[in-house]
Amino acid sequence: MKTSSVRFLGYLLATLLLFFIIHIGVLHYLEAPLFQNRIILSYSVNYLLAAALLYFVASNFTKKASNTAFIFLLGSGIKFAVFFILFYPHYSADSSMQTNEFAAFFVPYATCLALEVFFLSRELNKRSY
Repeated sequence: MKTSSVRFLGYLLATLLLFFIIHIGVLHYLEAPLFQNRIILSYSVNYLLAAALLYFVASNFTKKASNTAFIFLLGSGIKFAVFFILFYPHYSADSSMQTNEFAAFFVPYATCLALEVFFLSRELNKRSY
């Protein structure tokens, strides 16, 4: 599990960097401000939260595999709490959330979530119960 976790973190980082470059490219094409809406913070925080969640889930695979889903759901709840603490006040300061603001958080969040689900489902399918 340890080598696959490290490999996953590298794959997650590479994928997020690719999506970040594409995201910045789309913003440039649309002539929108490139580094507003806390986009760098969003990609960084989503990566760190995904890495932490993976660590906690992976460390509990061997101890109690039945708790994996609960830990994953708790991690998702923490991600939403971080959104409402770090990002939502900034995004809703003008009483509306614009598409660029939504995309700045949601693109890295959805990317991390999809990759986490893929990795964890693959790891759980490898287990024999």
